[in-house]
Amino acid sequence: MNGNGLGETDILKSKKSLGEIFDVALSFERTARDFYRELLPQVSKQIRYLVEELAQEEQRHLDLFSKMKDSQDLVSQIKQMIDTPVNDSAFSDAVHLPELGEKPDDQKVLQYAMWREHTAMEHYRALSQSTPQGAIRDLFTFLADEETRHKTELEKLYYELISHGGPNG
Repeated sequence: MNGNGLGETDILKSKKSLGEIFDVALSFERTARDFYRELLPQVSKQIRYLVEELAQEEQRHLDLFSKMKDSQDLVSQIKQMIDTPVNDSAFSDAVHLPELGEKPDDQKVLQYAMWREHTAMEHYRALSQSTPQGAIRDLFTFLADEETRHKTELEKLYYELISHGGPNG
């Protein structure tokens, strides 16, 4: 054990390379994009625009991670070890999608989307705090801020839906 009570294996488990972090994030964003794209024809017209926007946002995030991972400027940093966020397993588990059925309930779709945005927000915020100054930290900060905005918008729509029967309530 070291001075903070952690064994050597605990220390190793609490870090991942930036490459591994990017791979998990790529999987997270790809899964979300595909989920929202497949969900699009099944949701009510009331939230279809939102599901389409979410699919587009996830594609933009996917593009950002792909561009960063392939950037020649960052090749030397890809092997750098970074502290993994506390919610790392929840973030990784978010690739497992819920079964919402053929006619998913708007409320359930919004609840899932809010949970997913919240999980991403926390994860990217923690990563932004554990990465060194530079392009990667800027990426994680940008994504954390964007996920926060998405979550806020989803919460507003959810509130309108459950308290007034819809956005035009």
